[in-house]
Amino acid sequence: MERIGLILLFQGLLLSSAQADVATFNTQLVQAAMDRTAHQVKYDGRYFKLDYPNGDVPANIGVCTDVVIRSYRQLGIDLQVLVHEDMDSAFAQYPSKRIWGLSRPDKNIDHRRVPNLQTFFTRHGQKLAVSNDGADYQAGDIVTWMLPGNLPHIGILVEQTSSDQKRPLVVHNIGAGPQLEDMLFEYPITGHYRYQPSSH
Repeated sequence: MERIGLILLFQGLLLSSAQADVATFNTQLVQAAMDRTAHQVKYDGRYFKLDYPNGDVPANIGVCTDVVIRSYRQLGIDLQVLVHEDMDSAFAQYPSKRIWGLSRPDKNIDHRRVPNLQTFFTRHGQKLAVSNDGADYQAGDIVTWMLPGNLPHIGILVEQTSSDQKRPLVVHNIGAGPQLEDMLFEYPITGHYRYQPSSH
């Protein structure tokens, strides 16, 4: 019985440590997202030839995906590389051929497309339920929407909440640069994810 108790105690400590790691990561990701709101960024989705790894479009431009990419990169996580490598090994799992008619990965643009990030987060993170209850969402979660005109969109949830405290606010770029806004339920939600690489 004593040995079982020690095993359970050890498992409890491991679980507590893992939970603390997740909480720390989420706090860092939220801070990185909030930092994006201090940058002046013009909405510009043009195709650019990027460096690899750590390639980025000019700092004064970007789209919704660049908010997510730059936030994770601030934590040393390069979604350009991670998405490209995953697509290189499992291209058929991604929608690039169906949506854009591509026959192979393109490291310059793949990670900057919402449907590809949705596929990557589904494959390597947690795909969570979509609901209309703000309590089901937490800071550090990634949410995707479908905007009018069939335009996919993505943002990061943060710790600040709406004035009625019923839903987390969102850091996103919907056209005016990175903004902190109460818009979680403004558009149909198409995905809800949590992503923390195993090395963090």
